Amino acid sequence: MEKLPSPRMPQEFILDAFADPTSVRDVVRGILHTIFFHRYFPTITPQTHEVLDLTLPYVAEPELETLIDQRTASLMRELAAEKTQSQQQQTQSQQQQQQQQQQQQQQQQSLHQQARAVVGGFLGGAASPLLGGGGGGGGNGGGGGRGQISVQFMEKTRRRKMWYKGDEEVCWESWTVRVTVAEPRTESERAKVRKAMETTLLTTVMKIITSVNTYKDHIPPITTTETNPFPYSITVNQKEPVGGGGGGGGGGWGGRFGGLY
Repeated sequence: MEKLPSPRMPQEFILDAFADPTSVRDVVRGILHTIFFHRYFPTITPQTHEVLDLTLPYVAEPELETLIDQRTASLMRELAAEKTQSQQQQTQSQQQQQQQQQQQQQQQQSLHQQARAVVGGFLGGAASPLLGGGGGGGGNGGGGGRGQISVQFMEKTRRRKMWYKGDEEVCWESWTVRVTVAEPRTESERAKVRKAMETTLLTTVMKIITSVNTYKDHIPPITTTETNPFPYSITVNQKEPVGGGGGGGGGGWGGRFGGLY
């Protein structure tokens, strides 16, 4: 029996994207087009577009543009669904807290009335403020969400397994973009988020450029005459829901990207 070569592990790269809800689409599309600009081997006419005041490369190939737009829209739908679910959970949590507070207040009022009745029996009915009421409410956490979109590049290899002969697509490189969405509520937060968006996008683009120039040995040889020698795929995977938490500040986008501003 023919001995098959052991499969190679694909080269993996992890990238970060940070944006407010109005900029998610442009930021994610900008990062994906930058990746494909360096990994799309068919001949193309170089083009650029502006994203957050940065000039980024753009691959003007209809099929690829459509796929990027579809996957970006899918990511945004998942983020929107996550936001709705988070808001519903937060509303339920607030309602439960309100019910608990009302029950505590009723218990305190009942105890207060009982205490006044007891003390009144000894003091001839004089009022005595023995018990105070009131409990504080908790603050609400920030909104936003997190998602993930991945790009894989494959090579077609001929496999012979027992009775099966044919081509098999094997991944040789993957890019994972971890997307964090922030929802600023004040002008001060908006300014901080804007700065963090620009800084993160620039850092991510530079990481792409550095990676493609540094890691080249894993790129398979081109052994086909097809226009695009390496098939690709773009997938969307929801990851790490954020929001709905208590008053602490470390769990949301501020905790993850706070060092950028």
